[in-house]
Amino acid sequence: MELNENADLDTSQVDDVRGSGGRGGGGGFGGLPIPMGGGGIGMILTVVVVIGMLVAGGTFGRSLLGGSSGSGQQGDNTQLAKDCGRNNPDRLKRTDCRNVLYVNSIQNFWQTEFPQVYGKPYQPAKTVYFSQSVNTGCGQADSGVGPFYCPADDRVYIDLAFYNELTTRFGAKGEFAQPYVLAHEYGHHIQDLLGTEAQMRRAQQRDPNNANRYSVMLELQADCYSGVWTKHATETTSTNGQPLFTSITADDVNQALQAAASVGDDAIQKKMGGGVDESKFTHGSSEQRQHWFTQGYQSGDPRACDTFGNGV
Repeated sequence: MELNENADLDTSQVDDVRGSGGRGGGGGFGGLPIPMGGGGIGMILTVVVVIGMLVAGGTFGRSLLGGSSGSGQQGDNTQLAKDCGRNNPDRLKRTDCRNVLYVNSIQNFWQTEFPQVYGKPYQPAKTVYFSQSVNTGCGQADSGVGPFYCPADDRVYIDLAFYNELTTRFGAKGEFAQPYVLAHEYGHHIQDLLGTEAQMRRAQQRDPNNANRYSVMLELQADCYSGVWTKHATETTSTNGQPLFTSITADDVNQALQAAASVGDDAIQKKMGGGVDESKFTHGSSEQRQHWFTQGYQSGDPRACDTFGNGV
């Protein structure tokens, strides 16, 4: 993977609330903290979250956290804009700036692809950088839940220290694991815009015994959308018309596949020291996650990402 040093980065697509703090974390969870390495994040395990939000790529329901209708905290991007400006020769060595580029690329792709495929305009969604805890439209959350999308305020939330955990705890090594995660979260935004997420929630309410199965369908589709973006990433451009990626290699795709495998439900269950219980899957097995990412990547078409069939 090579990034274009000359591309302008649009930091307005990110809301940086790092250091501003939330009013405590966890909201309606009250789970069991498990000490982790890397960035010192304590992963939270609850009945709702087990193998779900923990594994990079969840979507919070509109009331899952007992949340309000507000849109969370407002950030100050002054320092981020300075750090990621073209006059900083080291900007693309920074995780926060590289992730700005990834967000720019993902949204540039969907800005064109969404209306072409679905006949309606794409509505941009900000990514919120936070540390430790954050207030969201879905309620309060902390770093333990991993990256997530909140449909109540149309934002992706991430504590960038999560990437340390993804590497050290889950073994997803390689830089391309990061854009894979973000593209998955924006896949949830696409599902929200299309009404897929709301349709899935209604199916869960009608058929609670199969709630996890519907969740798996949603998550695998987001993996597929991530693969679709990967196929087209080198076609995306910055605000000044420069390519954002100058190359994506087969090794980058393999890094995404490794990340998908490392956060499969079966892989996580094994890491937790137990046996594999498919009835508790919420995101899909390692094999399923790799399959659907590959489906998206090989087709390059979001219409090939029908993980639901007649399921909802």
